[in-house]
Amino acid sequence: MLVDKALDAFTAYLRNKNSSELTIAAYQTDLIQFLEFSAHELGVESQELEVEKIDKYIIRSYIGIMTERSLSRKSIARKAAAIRSFFKFLCREGVMAQSPVQKISTPKITKNLPRFLFYEHMEKLLEVSDSISKNGRRDQVIIEMLYGSGLRVSELVGLNVTDIDLASSLIRVSGKGKKERIVPLTDPAKEAIIRYLEKRNDKEQALLLNYKDTRLTSRSVRRILDKLERKANLNQHIHPHMLRHTFATHLLDGGADLRSVQELLGHKKLSSTQIYTHLTREKLRNVYMSAHPRAKS
Repeated sequence: MLVDKALDAFTAYLRNKNSSELTIAAYQTDLIQFLEFSAHELGVESQELEVEKIDKYIIRSYIGIMTERSLSRKSIARKAAAIRSFFKFLCREGVMAQSPVQKISTPKITKNLPRFLFYEHMEKLLEVSDSISKNGRRDQVIIEMLYGSGLRVSELVGLNVTDIDLASSLIRVSGKGKKERIVPLTDPAKEAIIRYLEKRNDKEQALLLNYKDTRLTSRSVRRILDKLERKANLNQHIHPHMLRHTFATHLLDGGADLRSVQELLGHKKLSSTQIYTHLTREKLRNVYMSAHPRAKS
């Protein structure tokens, strides 16, 4: 099969899986770079390349060149994952009998522990937002929902007013792959939403609006958090996902079980949630090291 036809079929497959357009674009960029390299290695034009001609030696050579160019392990692993998924799809479709990536190892990436805020810092962040103006009340909603419900920033800005059930204190969230989940709404978040909607005089569906009364973007949320961070004098950079990390960490610290946190976060795999247990273990270790007399010595 010619490479263009294979790439189109793979893209259609990703769309049928409800992959986000950002994910699809990332796959396409990584695969086009690899396929151009493969065509050069085989001495053919890119459009004439047949995917069946690509073997494990070409893939190993590609990974070797990326390593020589000092790409990070994370970047190499991401590109290798795209190649692996591409050939797995072609094998499933019967285009190839065996994936050339099957016996190729990719560099292991070390997972950095996610950064989170202590409760007193969260309190400071909530205190500095203006509770009088319309935008100030909107900013309170942003913090309360990122921290109180553990939403991704894309999920937050995608919310409509009709997704909020104030009577039941529940939110209908459209997560990754358009997968819906129901998330609880805290009382402070509910109060913040009610106060914010009282200030609005529009018929927009979006829950969060910018100064033009159109839907707020993820980038605008980051800017709002930057402003509040400076106002609270927290001396650390705060991003929306950090509040989601804080949500998960505080839940586990409070005794929540891992499966419940996984469900609330909308994680497909439990392994994605397990990283937060490292945070709580590290916290316990620090307490032990600073408090126990034998540990001090």
